[in-house]
Amino acid sequence: MKRFISCLLIALTSVSCITKTEVDLVVHNATVYSVDDYSLMHEAIAIKDGKIVAIGKENQILNKYKGIETVDAKKQFVYPGFIDAHCHFLGYGLTLQKVNLVGANSFDEVVKKCIDFDKKRNPEWITGRGWDNTIWNYKSFPNKRKLDQAFPTKPVLIRRIDGHAAIANQVALDLAKITINTKVKGGTIEVEENLLTGVLVDNAVDLVLDIIPEPTIAQKKEALLTAQRNCFEVGLTTIDDAGLAKEDVALIEKLHKTEELKMRVYAMLSDSKENLDYYLNTVGEPYKTDRLNVRAFKFYGDGALGSRGACLLKPYSDVKDSAVYGMLLKDTSHFQTYAKLLYEKGFQMCTHSIGDSTSRFILKTYGSVLEGQNDKRWRLEHAQVVDSSDFKLFRDYSIVPSVQPTHATSDMNWAALRLGKKRVRFGYAYKKLLKQNGWVALGTDFPIEGIDPLTTFYAAVARKNKDGLPKNGFQIENALSRLEALKGMTIWAALSNFEEKEKGTLEVGKLADFVILNKDILMIPEDDLLKAKVTATYINGEKVF
Repeated sequence: MKRFISCLLIALTSVSCITKTEVDLVVHNATVYSVDDYSLMHEAIAIKDGKIVAIGKENQILNKYKGIETVDAKKQFVYPGFIDAHCHFLGYGLTLQKVNLVGANSFDEVVKKCIDFDKKRNPEWITGRGWDNTIWNYKSFPNKRKLDQAFPTKPVLIRRIDGHAAIANQVALDLAKITINTKVKGGTIEVEENLLTGVLVDNAVDLVLDIIPEPTIAQKKEALLTAQRNCFEVGLTTIDDAGLAKEDVALIEKLHKTEELKMRVYAMLSDSKENLDYYLNTVGEPYKTDRLNVRAFKFYGDGALGSRGACLLKPYSDVKDSAVYGMLLKDTSHFQTYAKLLYEKGFQMCTHSIGDSTSRFILKTYGSVLEGQNDKRWRLEHAQVVDSSDFKLFRDYSIVPSVQPTHATSDMNWAALRLGKKRVRFGYAYKKLLKQNGWVALGTDFPIEGIDPLTTFYAAVARKNKDGLPKNGFQIENALSRLEALKGMTIWAALSNFEEKEKGTLEVGKLADFVILNKDILMIPEDDLLKAKVTATYINGEKVF
C-alpha cells in the first residue's frame, strides 16, 4: 500500500510538471502592486509574448506556470513601469552633448564651465543649458561682458534652466543680426544703458537658435540612445516628449523598427506650421505603433515664471519700476484656429501654460471647442498658476492637468517674490487640480528638472526638495497621497495618453512594463523615499536595466 501511494505521488508530481503552462518569464517572491481599481498586492506574475498572462499568489503562479526565465525578486517591490507625462527626451539627450550649467552658483562659474567645455570639445558654437540666476547671490539677469572677454571670436548661446531665456555673446548676436532696435513678437531683447546685455527671453531666443547648425542624425541617434539608457536606470518605460519635429518622430520610429530604441514614446508634436500642415493635412489623423503614439500637439502659451515670461493677470510683484505682465508667445488666433482643427482631426491639444492669464485664456479656448464635459483629454501642461475662479474650468471641460511636482520645490524659494503671497497660494496647486476631475498626470519636464520619477514622487507627497526642506513642506495642503502620486506616474499618466487599456497597471492582458524597487515607496518613512533604488526595469517582459 505504501509503495502504491508513493508511486501515485510521483505520478501526480510528474503530471503537474508536464501540465504547467510555459511562459517567457515568471517573477516571484515579490510584493507586486497592481495599481488597478482594487489596488491589490500580489506575490508573483507570469508573462508571455510581452504581456501579463497571470498575476497572483506565489503558489498559484508557480504551480501553474513554468518560465523560460524565472526571477526571484528576493522580497523586493514591483510596480507598473513609470511614465513621465511631460519631458523632453530628445532634448535631454542632446544637452548631454553640450555644456551643463545646472548648479552653477554664479555667472563667473557659468563662464568657467563654458571655457572648460571649449578646451575639451572645441565646438563650432558653445551651447548649453542650466544656469539659474535665482540661486545666485546677485539674482538679476547676467550681462554678456564676461562672455565677450572669454569668447571674442566664437559664438556662444547658453540657455537658462527653464529654456525660456538665454544669454548670447556679441559674436552670436552679430551673426543673428540683433541690435538694440530689433523687435520680436512674443519675446524680449534685454537692453541696459542703450547696450545689449545679451539676454534674450522667449521668442527672442529663436533669433539665435535658428542660425545654429542643426544636430546631425548621428548626434540625434546618440542622444536618444543615451537618454534611453539613463531613463531605464530610473524605471521609466514610457516618456511623453513635449515638442517634437516631424523629422525627429521619423528618426524615433526608425530606431524603434531596428529595435535600438525600446523606450515607448508618446509624441507631442510642436506647433510649427510645418508640423501642423503635415500631420493635419498629409497624414490627416493620429497614428500608433507598438512603441510610438502620435496623436498630440504641444502648443506654447507663454514663457516661464523664473524669467518673467509667464503671462499674468496682474503685474509681477517683484518689478517695481514698471508693470510687467509677461506675454503670450503667439497671437490668440493661433490657439483658437488650431483648437478647432485639432478637434476635427481627432488630435489632442496640449498647451504649455504657466501664468494665470494664460491658463484662463487656454482653458476658455478649449471650452469654446469642447463645449462641456467630454473624453478628448486635452491637457494643460504645467497648469502652474491658476486664478482661484478658474479651477472649475478643468472640471467643466474635462481638461487634464499635466503637472511636474519638482517645479514646486525648485521654485518655492522665489515664487512668492514673483507672484506675491496671496497669488502664490494658487500656484503649484496639485491637490486642488486633482479634485477637479479626480486625476492628474505627473512628469518632470526634464532636462529642466532631473529625470528620476522617485524625485517626482517625493516632491508630490512631501512637497520638499532633496534636502528635506522646508520642514513642514511647501504649501503642504496641495500634497498628493502616496497612492495618488503613484497613479499620477502610472495609470493616470497612461490615461492622459489614451493608453490606459494597455499600460499603467499590472493586469492580465496588459503590457509587461514594470519596475522593481528595493524599497516599498507606499509604506516606508517619508525620509527614506529618496533612498529607494530601481534594481530592474522591464519593457514587454524584457529586462532593459
